[in-house]
Amino acid sequence: MLKNLKPVSKLLIVVVLLGIVAAIWYSSGDEDQEQIYAKVEHGPFEINVVATGELNAEHSEKIMGPRGMRRVGVWNTKITDLIAEGTYVNKGEYIAELDRSELANKLKEIGTELDKITSEYKAERLDTALTLREARDNLVNLKYALEEKELILKQSKYEPPATIRQAEINLEKAEREHDQAVQNYQIKKDQAEAKVSQVAATLRQTELKYEQAVQTIDEFTIKAPKSGMLVYHRDWDGKKIQVGSQVSAWDPVVATLPDMSSMISRTYINEIDISKVQKDQAVDIKVDAFPDKDYSGKIVNVANVGEQLPNSDAKVFEVDILLSRVDTILRPSMTTSNNIHIHKYESVLFIPIEAVMKSDSVTYVYKRDGIGSIATEIKVGVANDNFIIVEEGLAEGEEVLLSNTKTEEPLQIERL
Repeated sequence: MLKNLKPVSKLLIVVVLLGIVAAIWYSSGDEDQEQIYAKVEHGPFEINVVATGELNAEHSEKIMGPRGMRRVGVWNTKITDLIAEGTYVNKGEYIAELDRSELANKLKEIGTELDKITSEYKAERLDTALTLREARDNLVNLKYALEEKELILKQSKYEPPATIRQAEINLEKAEREHDQAVQNYQIKKDQAEAKVSQVAATLRQTELKYEQAVQTIDEFTIKAPKSGMLVYHRDWDGKKIQVGSQVSAWDPVVATLPDMSSMISRTYINEIDISKVQKDQAVDIKVDAFPDKDYSGKIVNVANVGEQLPNSDAKVFEVDILLSRVDTILRPSMTTSNNIHIHKYESVLFIPIEAVMKSDSVTYVYKRDGIGSIATEIKVGVANDNFIIVEEGLAEGEEVLLSNTKTEEPLQIERL
């Protein structure tokens, strides 16, 4: 039949056939590329939570700045010098120097105030001595006047009654004046002693304040309380203390001396996973600096209250993992990868999470069926980062679709 066709017609037929073949080839290639299947596997299944952490000593001794800053009215000071982190220091060796300028000004002010109060105390004592001496002299004079009135009364016993009565009145007046003077003297004495005591108390307080300031200014040179490796303290925002950092009177920690015989990995677990994490769970630990070494540990502390880390919107919970053993190569602040073992199932069916789909309340997968696939309802259990347990609906060795280009829901789902 083709022999009777013209050459042009033959060429057109060949081109059309080639186009059909090419379309079928490309279509089958796209389908193979899009339709990726995974087998339903059977075996052990682990639920793990993986989190990055940082090594810290379980116990550390804090190296404190001046403890008396609040007593002398200094609330913050700056670090002007600090030895390098990681330096091994012996007890009593130099660690850091703090800015003394504000305290030096305070010391000068307290010294001036002390001189002033000392002068006031001396003046008050002199005034008191003069006042009481005058009062005592007045008492002596009144006593002489009283004795004089007594003599006049005795000498007037032969005088007329009116004269005797006048002498009696004068004696009574003298006695009353003397008694009042004695009482006034006691009041003046009590007042004077109270004033002197008040100024003396202020003087003692100022002297104590001055002594505390002198003692505190010596503490601005910080020395090691014991031997150990120096680790810089972290501020409230997680930044390490360094030269130029502020030291607060409320938390005057400059550095720490960690006990390297026991170490923890401190990590932060997001609020989605924290309900799975509990004390005493086993953890596999890798240290980024030594990838060929494996460590193990267990969780010793799980925070009850979440927090928000700097530059992060997520809420996380602090978790401490105690290493079961330590090496001399481990150092504080090294980064760790912590694999927390939540639970292990010995024998279950599981498939990749991306194979699972949902339509309303129905969970289903596309199961291979011949050259195509059918939507099949399944019942799932718990999942880890990559896989999910299948409790019903699939059998070992069956294949489920991983990558599906269909965006619409299936018309029919094979129900359990």
